[in-house]
Amino acid sequence: MKPLRTGLCASALAALSACAAPAPAPAPAPLLPTFAQAQQAEAVITPDQILQHIKVLASDDFEGRLPGTPGGRKAVAYIMDQFKAIGLQPGNPDGTYLQDVPLVGITGTPAMQMTAGGKAIKLDAGSDFVATTERFVPEVDVKDSPMVFVGYGVQAPEYGWDDYKGLDVKGKTIVMLINDPAIPDPNDPGQLDPKMFKGKAMTYYGRWTYKYEIASKLGAAAAIIIHETKPAAYPWDVVEHSWTGEQFKLAAADQNMSKVPVESWITLDKAHELFKDSGLDFDQLKQAALSRDFKPVPLKATASFEIKNTVRKVYSHNVVAKLEGSDPTLKDQYILYTAHWDHLGRKPSLKGDQIFNGAADNASGVAGLLALAKAYKALPVAPKRSVLFVAVTGEEQGLLGSKQYAEHPLYPLTKTLADFNMDVLNTYGKTRDIQIVGAGQNDIEETFARIASAEGRTIVPDTSPEKGSYYRSDQFELAKEGLPSLYIKAGIDVIGKPEGYGEAKAKDYIAHDYHSPSDEIKPDWDLSGAAADLKLLFETGDTIANGSTWPKWKDGSEFKAIREQSLGQ
Repeated sequence: MKPLRTGLCASALAALSACAAPAPAPAPAPLLPTFAQAQQAEAVITPDQILQHIKVLASDDFEGRLPGTPGGRKAVAYIMDQFKAIGLQPGNPDGTYLQDVPLVGITGTPAMQMTAGGKAIKLDAGSDFVATTERFVPEVDVKDSPMVFVGYGVQAPEYGWDDYKGLDVKGKTIVMLINDPAIPDPNDPGQLDPKMFKGKAMTYYGRWTYKYEIASKLGAAAAIIIHETKPAAYPWDVVEHSWTGEQFKLAAADQNMSKVPVESWITLDKAHELFKDSGLDFDQLKQAALSRDFKPVPLKATASFEIKNTVRKVYSHNVVAKLEGSDPTLKDQYILYTAHWDHLGRKPSLKGDQIFNGAADNASGVAGLLALAKAYKALPVAPKRSVLFVAVTGEEQGLLGSKQYAEHPLYPLTKTLADFNMDVLNTYGKTRDIQIVGAGQNDIEETFARIASAEGRTIVPDTSPEKGSYYRSDQFELAKEGLPSLYIKAGIDVIGKPEGYGEAKAKDYIAHDYHSPSDEIKPDWDLSGAAADLKLLFETGDTIANGSTWPKWKDGSEFKAIREQSLGQ
């Protein structure tokens, strides 16, 4: 391990204190901890400590940590109490550990009908479709809306791409494919074209959030995304669990009336039925949608939706703690660690286990946040810059807590150097490698790579870039405001395990536990890998907090211009 800091020698010049013209002595520069002292602080990050926090946060007593519920309030209280016990200052300048996140909870009961070629298509809520609204209204009613297939639903001028071609979608229900257009590489048809939508990696155009945003912008009556398990990288059950029950949105002055009235998903089987009854071939149109020349295709079909809502106001909270920097000049600059504390709560409609405990997602990340806080507090001298620890709410509902912080930061983002986000830590042992999600975005990666290399570890890009994970966790909202952010996830080359073990464990989690009641602590969990990964985040953050340069976005990053403009560069 390379030293984190260079100790400063005490000066003997204090003996020369007699001066002809006495003047107030400047504040002495803080002595930085020695390498051994920094190692000692880092050593408090242990697998047992991480596990104990997960056991509490993922217990049935917390009922899945849904915002606006007793379990969610218990999570906030627990995290706040832990920050206090560690000895950190309140992170809100108002003297509290809480940042208000005003939400509106919408519990909708949807009904949906599709008629194609004169035939009614049977649709069961949950198993065949989900439909919600972001509008804060008691009822949404869309009747006999003409349906149009708009391919991937993307307008991307930088790629010369427009799936709408001037179509007036007002009053219509648009039907879209999931993800980005998967354009084959003309030089290697077995691969995706790296010049189009980043090749294998997903861009923001592939996120469901973008698809509903463009539907709102263009004035559609409803938007339907066709779910496919392979490109989505998660099964239909994840959609059903995530989009049923109470949904939360940030409070909005316009009551979200600018949003598309209906946001919906349907299964692939129902999409095939819809296209067939409309006299069309789904697979042929999906292939046609891979061309810039694709034009919207009206379906011989209509859609009707009725969503009855119960709407309530909810005040949730980000939990924020602060370790003040030791340098009088630099302590008003910050680095940030984030992890979301919320999960999906309890769903009484389920048979058997009804609690979505969210042990990996994201009790593990919050446990990591608390472990890092304890390590920083164990330093004999704080870093030069201040360190903020923020447990955010509402991630599962659309990155709401991080959006609130990004748009209403407690400390200026122009004085914040970096964010380190944790979402699902390594639960299957130490790895030789570690993945950077969204690799190639900013030069925090180089600092992180140097520190990892000193530990004998290898940095690898995200092995599943097609999942678009960079756009699916909290650092994205901060990146959108220009803040350089690092999001890592577990490696797959597990020490002491056969080849393929780590990849198999990751795939098994997505297939069986992700957004499922089965996301609980497992008997075979080994959090030594989580502890090792957290130590790298500790060293990287500490290095930046004491460094002389600010992290920067790389050329080609969509966030570079935002940062430069905010800093006046």
